[in-house]
Amino acid sequence: MESAGITGKVAVVTGSGRGLGLAYAKALAASGAAVVVNDVDPAAAEAAVKEIVAAGGSAVAEVAAVGDTEAAERLVDRAVSEFGRLDVMCTNAGILRDRVLWKMSDDDFDDVVRVHLRGTFTCVRAAVRHMREREGGGRVIVAGSPAGQRGNFGQTNYAAAKAGIAAMVRTWAMECAKAGVTVNAVIPNAATEMTKSIPAFAPYIEALEKDGVPLPDSLRKGIGFGTAEDVAGLVVYLASDASAQVTGQCVGIGGDRLSLWSHPQEISVAYRDGGWPAADIARVWATSVGARPETYGIPVPDLD
Repeated sequence: MESAGITGKVAVVTGSGRGLGLAYAKALAASGAAVVVNDVDPAAAEAAVKEIVAAGGSAVAEVAAVGDTEAAERLVDRAVSEFGRLDVMCTNAGILRDRVLWKMSDDDFDDVVRVHLRGTFTCVRAAVRHMREREGGGRVIVAGSPAGQRGNFGQTNYAAAKAGIAAMVRTWAMECAKAGVTVNAVIPNAATEMTKSIPAFAPYIEALEKDGVPLPDSLRKGIGFGTAEDVAGLVVYLASDASAQVTGQCVGIGGDRLSLWSHPQEISVAYRDGGWPAADIARVWATSVGARPETYGIPVPDLD
């Protein structure tokens, strides 16, 4: 079904051969957008395009490993050559190399940061350059994560990249406002290959994939965890004209829950004439600024 404010737009969705990216590409196409499907796997990209076209949508595949400038520019150029312009850049491509800090290699760190953080930067830069030159505004939608908002055990690289993406969203929202380009992050909580590795979710995701057993309310409502398709509506909204005044935000979605994440800000302040020697900080910490320390980490769901 075509959606007002989407019909006729052109979108690039990175990492859209499967999982969340595929759900985004399909939803955008179903709402009337032409889509450049990107994936590092040629077979997955082509299969996604065939599925979209078979459903009456418009899509082409561009196989590229997101990260470098050349790949980002290829994606924008493909959108322009095939469909005449680019209105929406949705960065979703990602990999995992989970290790605890003392076991994480340089390559584990660099590979994840290159795809998530650098890939988001290069793709958005290429897209915004086109949007500013065309003077037609645009939409930038990037993939954040609860790990980037809260931290997560074993994910130094991934959490750092996603936290950096959230910071870039706030920066780009300011820089791109004059050009009419909005910039927002989607913070998804959904059944994917990435979340399947979490023991608490694994049996529910397996039952969903193998037997079509719906996710229970303890997931969908209790912790806001759902399917990839549950997330796609937010991407369509943020790509549409209806979201023209929404920018610089990290928006959470999963299952039956829609949420807005807070931005970092000072929550407790103390003053001392002449500054703060270490001894004075120690003396007042527990009763002033440190009286209610912030929590950290993604809460472990209790599904019993």
